[in-house]
Amino acid sequence: MPDYTIIYFNCRGRCESMRMLLADQGLDWKEEVIEDSDAWVKGDLKKQAVFGQLPGFKNGDFRLYQSNAILRYLGRNHGVYGKNSVEATLIDMVNDGVEDLRLKYVNLIYDNYDAGKEDYIKALPNELCHFERILSNNNGGKGFTVGAELSFADYNLVDLLRNHLVLAPDCLSGFPLLSAYVTRVSSRPKLAAYLSSDAHKKRPINGNDKQ
Repeated sequence: MPDYTIIYFNCRGRCESMRMLLADQGLDWKEEVIEDSDAWVKGDLKKQAVFGQLPGFKNGDFRLYQSNAILRYLGRNHGVYGKNSVEATLIDMVNDGVEDLRLKYVNLIYDNYDAGKEDYIKALPNELCHFERILSNNNGGKGFTVGAELSFADYNLVDLLRNHLVLAPDCLSGFPLLSAYVTRVSSRPKLAAYLSSDAHKKRPINGNDKQ
């Protein structure tokens, strides 16, 4: 079994899609939780991080940074990166789209929550329609974003959509394929067990009090 460790702050943040992937694939991992942000800023761990950022990820002696690089690494290692180069490239495309939306979400949560939340929610359908269309173009929306099998981009997208359902509970009401997709992926037995566990539920969504 791989010796995986996630290094991150005490929140779901950019690591929850990794945890969802690992849990759904029946894999174990450890957590190194950075509790003191001041100690992180001034400490050696930040200096060791390639770009001075978390999350970090370890597999034994191998250390990796950048959340999407970690997701791709796990995708390659555990068969959730498509069946061929075309599928892998399309998965990269979807994941890049997820990253674009995640950056907007992160900006709202950490920089503009009180002033920007209403406008963000109003603009959200313009973002979600792209993912609804992607689903509709793949087996009529009955499966996943690319091909016939789950990919690391699906974990990333479902995690982000679940965050948005906390921010704006009705945000998927006009997107039946996305709504069914979130339910379908979240109901996979091993993933559902993780999502119902304290390890998920008791971990804050973000690193502040906004959600």
